[in-house]
Amino acid sequence: MGRFDGQAAIITGAGGEIGFAAACRLGNEGALITVVDLHQERGETALARLCESGVDARLIVGDVGDPATAEAAVKATLDAWGRVDVLINNAGGGGAYDYGNIWELPVDAMDTSFRSNFMGAFHFTRAAAPHMMERNYGRIVNTASIAGKEGNPQRVPYSASKAAVIGLTKSVGKELALTGIRVNCITPAVVMTRPNRGLEQRELSYMIEKIPMGRTGTVDEMASMIAWLSSKECSFTTGAVFDASGGRATY
Repeated sequence: MGRFDGQAAIITGAGGEIGFAAACRLGNEGALITVVDLHQERGETALARLCESGVDARLIVGDVGDPATAEAAVKATLDAWGRVDVLINNAGGGGAYDYGNIWELPVDAMDTSFRSNFMGAFHFTRAAAPHMMERNYGRIVNTASIAGKEGNPQRVPYSASKAAVIGLTKSVGKELALTGIRVNCITPAVVMTRPNRGLEQRELSYMIEKIPMGRTGTVDEMASMIAWLSSKECSFTTGAVFDASGGRATY
């Protein structure tokens, strides 16, 4: 018996490393997975790998900042399995021109960052919550960032959008507190994924120096925390922010 036997989970950004690790963790414990990704090739690769491992999975390709993508993902999940038990809002990241002092950024830098990092979580939560409420059960897990708690210099759009994800988590957690739905988020520091492997060494060193453990996190560590927050075991915790930063922030 797996913790997620028969449960249907929607995971955005599941073609990325953290999202895929979470999909594998839940899928290997019995979950039925709807993979959502902006990139067709990455989504198809994730889907194929999940199916090869025996996970029942579906794929939706689209921009999470578009409400139609959220509606399509929820509809596909309901059509396939008749339920939505878990939503993991993991998609997001830094924009191509997200770096720089605020006076140096283009005027649409904030719009771009909020579309991927915040509006995706907003649209998917808005689309999935009513169906969870019908069954009085659900788990919503949002991937924020340590930048949303502390703010990173020259990362105003990213830091602000991740802070907004934390605010969304707290607000929706309170809205649904009297139901069987729990809403929480994680705040990773540096995890060695594809975007961070592409950083200049000085940027990477700056971030690692702030981590008391003196190392980056792993995708498996993120997936483990996401899996617990997605499970029935997480029953008396909602609207909470879970540190995943090697001790950089403990509040």
